[in-house]
Amino acid sequence: MGTLPRMDDQIDVPDGMQLEHGRVVPHLDVEQRRARGKAARAEVPRASHGEFTPAVDRVDPVSLLDAQNASRVPELVPVRWGRMLVSPFTFFRGAAAVMAADLATSPTSGLITQACGDAHLSNFGAYASAERHLVFGINDFDETLPGPWEWDLKRLATSFEIAGRDNGYSRKERRAAVAAVGEGYRTAMRDFATMTNLEVWYSHVELDSLQTQLSSDVDGETRKRAQATVDKARTRDSGHALAKLTSVVGGRRRINSDPPLLERVDDLNSGLEFDEVMHLLRRVVRGYRTSLQSDRRHLLEQYRLVDAARKVVGVGSVGTRSWILLLMGRDDSDPLFLQAKEANASVLEAHLGPSAADSHGERVVQGQHLMQATSDIFLGWHRVPAPDGITRDFYVRQLRDWKGSAVVEAMPPHVLALYGRLTARTLARAHARSGDRVAIAAYLGAKGVMDDALVSFADAYADQNERDYDELVAAERDGRIETLRGV
Repeated sequence: MGTLPRMDDQIDVPDGMQLEHGRVVPHLDVEQRRARGKAARAEVPRASHGEFTPAVDRVDPVSLLDAQNASRVPELVPVRWGRMLVSPFTFFRGAAAVMAADLATSPTSGLITQACGDAHLSNFGAYASAERHLVFGINDFDETLPGPWEWDLKRLATSFEIAGRDNGYSRKERRAAVAAVGEGYRTAMRDFATMTNLEVWYSHVELDSLQTQLSSDVDGETRKRAQATVDKARTRDSGHALAKLTSVVGGRRRINSDPPLLERVDDLNSGLEFDEVMHLLRRVVRGYRTSLQSDRRHLLEQYRLVDAARKVVGVGSVGTRSWILLLMGRDDSDPLFLQAKEANASVLEAHLGPSAADSHGERVVQGQHLMQATSDIFLGWHRVPAPDGITRDFYVRQLRDWKGSAVVEAMPPHVLALYGRLTARTLARAHARSGDRVAIAAYLGAKGVMDDALVSFADAYADQNERDYDELVAAERDGRIETLRGV
């Protein structure tokens, strides 16, 4: 793909031109944009996306994943391996770097969007908007970078094939779910191509309206389960976290330790003193304020940091430094939980070139703002020299603010297909905000050629994922890696 040009706010953009992911390009009219998409289709046929053949010089997947561990907390690396070894699906969730390397050898249309970089089905879910509505969207942006829209779509489609296998669904049922991803993305992009820029920008999915729309398509048990997920999400806020994660010790509110998944600063065996770590985290909170909108910065000033703990999160993120921060406001009944998560280079950067952002925390936040219809009001970033002498990037957000996710394991096949269409339309909306939606829609066309290609690709790549998973199983058996399962 080559190296993407870096963004520069000082670039002089002549009349009739615009900036598109760092490039100065002509400001095309609608017909020219359609022609652009059709020309890309002629150069890179849609059916070619159905092919996957491992490169002859393909890097050993275990070695590629192990290379990521060099910058991670050593004692947490066995937890990462243990979580990836649960199933081929959990392996896939943690192996974004492996798939990025494989996608870099695949055909691309040349149409660039802001890519999520890790758009598997478990990275979508519910969260609160600033207006306190429950909305649905992508909720993980650690790997975001400008890149080919096809990479996100292929990773999403493949995640449905692998999840279907994990659930024991038939080949026909899995194909239906993957085809629904293709159809959902294609028809949504066609809809977005007809909208004005502002209509695309303001579009979003609210859970209440979504439940109403889907009520006739699912059975009573599924509706009941979905409502329970929504109800639970609305209880997940800082007040709920205070009751669940803390207790009063010696008259002071403290986060409870639950090693190795949650460890208070003074319980860590890191070679650092409590005061050193707390000083670092106070610098993160103080410094990150400058990345916030002015009114939100004013709100944050009314809170003070009182405690912190290191938290193990996700599958692919295990081992990166992630802190939960307890802040108090008006009194002890006014908590705010923030999560300060380390941001490293995107897995896409090895193939697309370095990020244009000044730090990886900024990269994550900029990508999230661009792809989400609405983002956490406390979302920001900061770069700070750590006590170990290494400068680290962090992004900060609320720990939990009405966050909820679908239970994929409980979905019957037809519901998995409905969820595939929903996530695909959500991904299309994110890409439509940041890329040339008219050109992408023209490339995809009205027929299901790309849908069929995704089915073929997902099936082939799921086979590769199983072979890679078996390599990790063998690495554990041979003592090549140290694992800690069940945590």
